[in-house]
Amino acid sequence: MRALHRSLLDPPRLTRGHRPAFAQLLADLLLGIIAALGLAPFGVWGATIAALAILLWRLGRASRSATFWHALAAGFGWFGLSMSWIVEPFLVEPEIYGWMAPFALVLMAVGGALFWAVPVWMASRLTVGWRNRMVAAAAALLLSDWLRGWIFTGLPWSLTGHIWADTPVAQLAAWGGAIGLSLITISMALLPGLLWRRMTPVVLGVLPGILASILLLGMGWAAGLARLSAPLPPDHDIVLRIVQPDAEQHLKWDPEWSAVFFRRLMDLSSEPGRRDLVIWPETAVNFLLDDAPDLLPRMTASAGAPLALGIQRRDGMRFYNSLALLSRDGGIQTVYDKFHLVPFGEYMPWGDALARIGITAFAAQTGNGYSAGAGPRVLSLPGLPGFQPLICYEAIFPQHLRGLDERPQWVLQITNDGWFGTFSGPYQHLAQARLRAIESGLPLIRAANTGISAVIDAHGQLRQTLALGKTGKIDAQLPGAMAPTLWLRLGPWPVVLIALLALGLAFAAPRPVQRGTDRRG
Repeated sequence: MRALHRSLLDPPRLTRGHRPAFAQLLADLLLGIIAALGLAPFGVWGATIAALAILLWRLGRASRSATFWHALAAGFGWFGLSMSWIVEPFLVEPEIYGWMAPFALVLMAVGGALFWAVPVWMASRLTVGWRNRMVAAAAALLLSDWLRGWIFTGLPWSLTGHIWADTPVAQLAAWGGAIGLSLITISMALLPGLLWRRMTPVVLGVLPGILASILLLGMGWAAGLARLSAPLPPDHDIVLRIVQPDAEQHLKWDPEWSAVFFRRLMDLSSEPGRRDLVIWPETAVNFLLDDAPDLLPRMTASAGAPLALGIQRRDGMRFYNSLALLSRDGGIQTVYDKFHLVPFGEYMPWGDALARIGITAFAAQTGNGYSAGAGPRVLSLPGLPGFQPLICYEAIFPQHLRGLDERPQWVLQITNDGWFGTFSGPYQHLAQARLRAIESGLPLIRAANTGISAVIDAHGQLRQTLALGKTGKIDAQLPGAMAPTLWLRLGPWPVVLIALLALGLAFAAPRPVQRGTDRRG
């Protein structure tokens, strides 16, 4: 324990070695775990700033070859805790898939850690001087957050900027998006080490940087509060009914239980009260859209209004995870097919070939897996403002809110978070949905199978929620939309340019003059 304490607080003095000692790596692992406490459901964002500040200090002071291992160990801790919900899908049918759960967690943590380790190592190889290496490492981590939204179809989960989702600082996503929040996080973590002055005691040496970080936090907090104080447009005179049947995933497709869940949907939809649109969650029913022509009028009759529901459908030999929009008489008005599918969960790469040997997508209930839809679009019904549908996983990708031919007035996310367990996954998914509302300036309505269903206004604030594991409904007026945000117009590119500029300055900086015995540069 004493060795771990020394390893955590002291800069790694490994200017010649290739791989740090075990105690050093254990210290990095612990820093990654502590940093992840800033994410939902914990929300201890101060722990993230402190842990990342120590990590960046260590990366700057370590040898170039050792930075890979330090970042890898810290990334393993960060993703190991924050993505621990990845084991939950394998525990839905533990007798079949349970043995895969630990492998899934380790592989996910290692894969995420490589997104930290590789760019940090590459940046350190091109810089001279420990301060320059700190800046390069910070810029590399920021670019890693952005790249994870694109590479290998993308997984922008557990960004360092997500720690602000439940604070006023989150409002800055309207200008810089979630990646802009990552810039704030990493800048605050960088300042204590960057402004360090060699003094005894050490706390005095880092005091200027800590004060600078607090100042940056105060500015972000004040700007967020100012945006929150601006009045929102009035609500639409439209009442939405969000239905949450609480269909537990391990029972969802059981023939007897699926009938129970269907009855819940029907009963909750028919309860007294005004509703102009009824919304059911992702894959709400166990039958295909094509196989239910007689059921659709019964469903909308029970709803007493048009119905938007998640349902699977077939087109020839292809199957889709879809949202169907039904008119009051049960007619199919339009269908939206999910286009950003979960790799290995909803589709298998080279799926047709792998299906011949019995390998199919994990979550898809029909065929070998789902086919991808055409892309983002805006749907509408007479009397309802146009909306952009997102199905589950699609809502974690901010880029899908940009570049539409017309601007929607609200966003509808239908999801089945029953796959994510009850510990962290659903809360992190909800936090990201709130950021989508802030980034776009649009209200977001969320219908979740087991929770958390929510009405989110254009400030990302929760108007109404249905908690995890609850059966019920929400009747709520549709919040108004704000004007298009700066982020909608510019996207992540200003933040990416800032990261590249920081890298360029770190690479081009001259070799620092070494004085006295301080020769770790």
